Amino acid sequence: MANRLAAETSPYLLQHQDNPVDWYPWGEEALERARVEDKPILLSIGYSACHWCHVMERESFEDPDVADLMNDRFVPIKLDREERPDIDAIYMEACIAMNGQGGWPLNVFLTPDQIPFYAGTYFPPQDRGGMPSWRRVLEAVAKAWDENRDEIRHGGDRIARRLAGGALLEPSREPMDAGGLDDAVRALRGSFDGAHGGFGGAPKFPPASVIEFLLRRGEREMTARTLRAMAAGGMYDQVGGGFARYSVDARWLVPHFEKMLYDNALLARAYLHGWQMLGDEGFREVACETLDWALREMRGPEGGFYSALDADSEGEEGRFYVWTVDELREALGADADAAIRYFGAGEAGNFEGRNVLTRGEEPPSNLGELRRRLYDRRSQRVWPALDDKRLTSWNALMIAALADAGAVLERSDYLDAASAGAGFLLEELRDGDGRLLRTYKDGTAKLNAYLEDHAFLVEALLTLYEATFEPRWFTAAREVADAMVERFADDERGGFFETSTDHEALVARRKDLEDNPIPAGNSSAAYGLLRLAALTGEYEYERRAVGVLRLLHGVAVQHPQAFAHLLQAMDFHFAQVKEVALVGDDTRELARVVRRRFRPHLVLAGGPADGVPLLADRQPVDGRAAAYVCERFACRQPVTEARELEALLPE
Repeated sequence: MANRLAAETSPYLLQHQDNPVDWYPWGEEALERARVEDKPILLSIGYSACHWCHVMERESFEDPDVADLMNDRFVPIKLDREERPDIDAIYMEACIAMNGQGGWPLNVFLTPDQIPFYAGTYFPPQDRGGMPSWRRVLEAVAKAWDENRDEIRHGGDRIARRLAGGALLEPSREPMDAGGLDDAVRALRGSFDGAHGGFGGAPKFPPASVIEFLLRRGEREMTARTLRAMAAGGMYDQVGGGFARYSVDARWLVPHFEKMLYDNALLARAYLHGWQMLGDEGFREVACETLDWALREMRGPEGGFYSALDADSEGEEGRFYVWTVDELREALGADADAAIRYFGAGEAGNFEGRNVLTRGEEPPSNLGELRRRLYDRRSQRVWPALDDKRLTSWNALMIAALADAGAVLERSDYLDAASAGAGFLLEELRDGDGRLLRTYKDGTAKLNAYLEDHAFLVEALLTLYEATFEPRWFTAAREVADAMVERFADDERGGFFETSTDHEALVARRKDLEDNPIPAGNSSAAYGLLRLAALTGEYEYERRAVGVLRLLHGVAVQHPQAFAHLLQAMDFHFAQVKEVALVGDDTRELARVVRRRFRPHLVLAGGPADGVPLLADRQPVDGRAAAYVCERFACRQPVTEARELEALLPE
């Protein structure tokens, strides 16, 4: 008999619908039962592609005896962290405060008033390796609640205030200047792995936002080495394109195999910009292969993008992606030896048993054909599970990547996909009052959108406008930005709350601050509003963005890995940003000049002037397409020749 999760749309929650645990989704029914019965809440948080979430389900949540204990002593709630990042962030912070570390699955015990009093991550079915069994944890927490519930409840207000975290930060009175960005680069250099690229040791997560910041500062060595190392390792899918979530080792060889939409959107753009700045043709290829993978395997029929591919298939992590030497010989025949030599570079590719494919130094002349044959053979295997919900924020990241690459590479398929994706979000992910929603699956959109959904969408729509010169995207960007300011801004301290003014009341109203693994809502809001200010000349957008910078600039330059997207916004703020307006019937050659190189300190407008302030009153010159290069809307004389425009643009 299915439990209460059977009516949900989240693939993660549906994975648990047949558990003997009487799971509730997060909502008033479960919370009211906890209050009426004065029972603690057992909140279990994960996501569909989480390997250890699957393990704990098999070991414990499918055990009828364990389920009876959970059902009898607690109100069990199962939560998809990707649908509800607000709740996940609150209780992850509590787990880290209690244990010094966190992760998923995240299992938190709450009072009926939603105050956490015990938290942990994965627990085994029996005591093992210093970890208590899940049953022992359940019994101990239940006993503590029976005997000490008044003591547990005491101090709830203090705990709730602590969970508000960064929402209590006051804006810094210290002056902001560009010198702090140089300090951030030096800090990154201190943690850089000169041998293998990346920052720090194992496990290594792809540092897309850090790479983007360093490219904006003109740094070449760390960015080039990291981009090359990631593309050569097993974390990059050498057969089908796209990146796994992270590498378990320091050399990028052995991945944790789940593929997330957000990683691939951010990395595709980092490789595109790396190619523009560094000229390595391999970076362009990786960018295109990653976007092609997203279009091929992650795109829904309505134009939205799915969330993730699982790490597991056939009950084994990575089974879909690894190869034995016999499988390679069967798939490639006479070409197998050349493929084994090329894909067998590195410790992960010695083909003793099943192994990850990596990239060698000298590719076979028919590498493209070999990859296609391996892809076709691999496609006959049992595929990893697909999380097919569409999240507004993650879709916005992919839309921005496609729009950017489509404009730079003049790929109409990328531009068409970006436009279709943006249209899908703006049309389908709305409530009856036109407010943005978070998630979509099976024809149903639901849940209030968060700050990150609004902020990422503002950035994506501006990128799409600059790529297509269609005024509808610029108009939509302004509308979303205005809604973001109205519903999320903190007028007292500056910055933005993670949840809107009409969101349900939780134990704390937090601010999304750290850029890991995706940009924080506040960082993205600041960057998008600064770009919008440059395109409109409206100071209010800049003022709101600077409010974010004043909260975080001091800590950001000291901890650049945690605030790399914010550092990009700071870099833009301190730069002499050029506003380029292209007018005339055919501006393609002028646009090519702008897009030929990586120019992060520039905003671009063109096409019809409808509602785009930068284009107002700009005219062609003697009937010829013209470029106006401006700074804070003060413009130089227009130019009509590509070489003249090149001379006026920032490096």
